[in-house]
Amino acid sequence: MIDNTELEKLIAAFSQDRSKENFVKIMEQLEKSTVFVPTMTPENLSREDMEQAKRGKQVKLSKETRFTPCLLKKENGEQALPIFSSQSQIPKEKASPAVLAMPFFSCVSMVMANIEKVEAVVLNPFTQSVVITKQILEVAQKRSAMKETKTVKLTEKQFHQLAHRRMSYELLPVFLFEKGYEGLEQLQKEEGKFLISQLASVYPKEIKVPYAEDAFSFMTLNITDNLQITRIDLPDKDIIKEMCSRIYIVWKRDSEQLFYYTIEKGENGSNIARVYADRKHEVVEPAPDNGAEIEAVMNLVSNVD
Repeated sequence: MIDNTELEKLIAAFSQDRSKENFVKIMEQLEKSTVFVPTMTPENLSREDMEQAKRGKQVKLSKETRFTPCLLKKENGEQALPIFSSQSQIPKEKASPAVLAMPFFSCVSMVMANIEKVEAVVLNPFTQSVVITKQILEVAQKRSAMKETKTVKLTEKQFHQLAHRRMSYELLPVFLFEKGYEGLEQLQKEEGKFLISQLASVYPKEIKVPYAEDAFSFMTLNITDNLQITRIDLPDKDIIKEMCSRIYIVWKRDSEQLFYYTIEKGENGSNIARVYADRKHEVVEPAPDNGAEIEAVMNLVSNVD
């Protein structure tokens, strides 16, 4: 059972005295809290689970389940993610199709991955309305990375590998699928400088990004009038199983589609994997020799419906 009694006491105190000290206390408690997030009805949810959710019962979601949070929209068009300390904080007239219980740091990750669409998080928006801005969310994200490092007792080398994975499989593809060709052009123009900035967003100030801008090798080829492929070779120091050594970004001009493929180490050699717009990661097939990778990627794209 989720008990946010302490959090609600701090929110009440902040409502009476909106001081910086009281706000900090809320943030510290939120980092340990699970909150409630209104969503649209999750995809791939069984009829039985759907009925359970409508009655306010807890439903266990599978990894394949996809959900869309309900956002608040201001008059100026800006959007915010509403979160609640308890379901009783959600007025009946504002009820959504479903409500999910999520760790606060998961909410932070979700917002930071969609920072162009969401301006802030609002805690209990229909009562006390505690606004958590993008700047504060960025701090929370770095604190989350630090806590993860401490919790699993990662060495600095292991943290570099964790950051490498996050940049390759989350931050970069999320940016590219969000921005499309405009984002791809920015990446091609800035190259290593851009990737270093992506990595820097993960690192706490105590740990330095271990790569220089020229540690990343870029090559963009206009294969046909319709097909462009950008290859990125990542620093291969400390690459281990299931880590990405190369990235292939394919842009199809006629359909304005972006495809994101990686070359990663597997049990028996390297594999080609694909990352989708919804962050799904899928190993596609064994990777050929380095010189034949581009042809293999082209074949994969040509077979996509």
